[in-house]
Amino acid sequence: MAAECDIRLYNIVMLGIAFMLLFTAFQTSSMAEQSVISSAKADSKGTFNGDGYTSLCIIYVVFSLGNWIAPPVVDAIGPKITMLIGAVMYCLFILQFLKPMTWALYLGSVLVGFGAAILWTAQGNFLTINSDSDTVARNSGIFWALLQCSLLFGNIYSYFVLKGSANITSGERTKLFTALSGAANHQDPSLNIDPSLNIDKTDKKESPLQSIVRSFHLLKTREMLLLSVAIAYTGIELTFFSGVYGTCISNNAHFGDEAKGLLGISGMFIGVGEILGGGIFGLFGKRTNRHGRDPIVVLGYILHMASFFLIFINLPSESSLKLSDEATYLTSNKYIAILCSFLLGFGDSSFNTQLYSILGFMFPEDSSPAFALFKFVQSIAAAAAFFYSDYLILQWQFGVAIRQSEKGTRLFENYKLWNHGNYTYIVP
Repeated sequence: MAAECDIRLYNIVMLGIAFMLLFTAFQTSSMAEQSVISSAKADSKGTFNGDGYTSLCIIYVVFSLGNWIAPPVVDAIGPKITMLIGAVMYCLFILQFLKPMTWALYLGSVLVGFGAAILWTAQGNFLTINSDSDTVARNSGIFWALLQCSLLFGNIYSYFVLKGSANITSGERTKLFTALSGAANHQDPSLNIDPSLNIDKTDKKESPLQSIVRSFHLLKTREMLLLSVAIAYTGIELTFFSGVYGTCISNNAHFGDEAKGLLGISGMFIGVGEILGGGIFGLFGKRTNRHGRDPIVVLGYILHMASFFLIFINLPSESSLKLSDEATYLTSNKYIAILCSFLLGFGDSSFNTQLYSILGFMFPEDSSPAFALFKFVQSIAAAAAFFYSDYLILQWQFGVAIRQSEKGTRLFENYKLWNHGNYTYIVP
């Protein structure tokens, strides 16, 4: 039993490290993407016309649709090979920046969208295989903490190497993306998937169509519909802390020349909050879950409400849309801005670690469709949030986020479905 637990824990740690390297490369690429595209347009003399927002739109559309196809892919070839294929698609997206071409940018966006769908579905399946009811909270936290190290390292690289540069030369671009593709290419072949460790003991094999129908059945269940409310909030706040908040900081004229530097530091502290939250809720999962998972989610809700309030009084309301020097309720303070970054990251880890844990615990027989639906709902909500973020000032964006957060948190308080120690749901 001890050796079996050691293998499972080793698998989770190596999984987290592999995702950390892959997403350090991908997130750093994303940070540099707009600068690279702008520079490539200037250097191409009209031959390159790629657009970053169009690329982002393609990624999210393909990602959301790909989640319906992902479960049969994972069932057919297994989570390890599926994750390898997904990671290769991420690498191809990164490599296309070496020589930017319009068709390659959009094809790479399609590939990374589908790669994300199968990668994350396989990750959820693999985490479930290597967990049981006693270790799923710990394993979810460990994976989340390691994954979010990518956010820290990516922003450190962006801050000290890219330095918020608005222009990246061809030579700098080659060095940057060659290094990033090398980091993304790391795949640990020693991940051990022993069939005897799989808590899914069903031997039945399904056709791809049956697997998709199974996902539809799962989506219609009361449990998944309730969870989808909280999952949708994670997509909304993902959009806010990963895109909108950084824009608000850089568009705050009160910060002056410090604004661009604060953008990188903000990202680092979001990463610190994510890592700390994942570590606490993972390594001390048994203690933190002693009274159920809902107190942890309520903590995340409180931290996010506090950060929203501080952001509201600290930053101009129009900074989400344009450079603004309008008066704020509180003299804009960079330390409060960075504190809010930390609170956003820590609160996000509160929601996500518990949702990962719940899905692995509630749906051990259906981990592939469950995690595919998780990413489907999250990506749809994120895409909607990216859309309205181009039009709504901060107050209205907070209104949407707060309302969704209240609904999701209330479900954790009122429905104890995920606290039943003997609960198992199998889709008919």
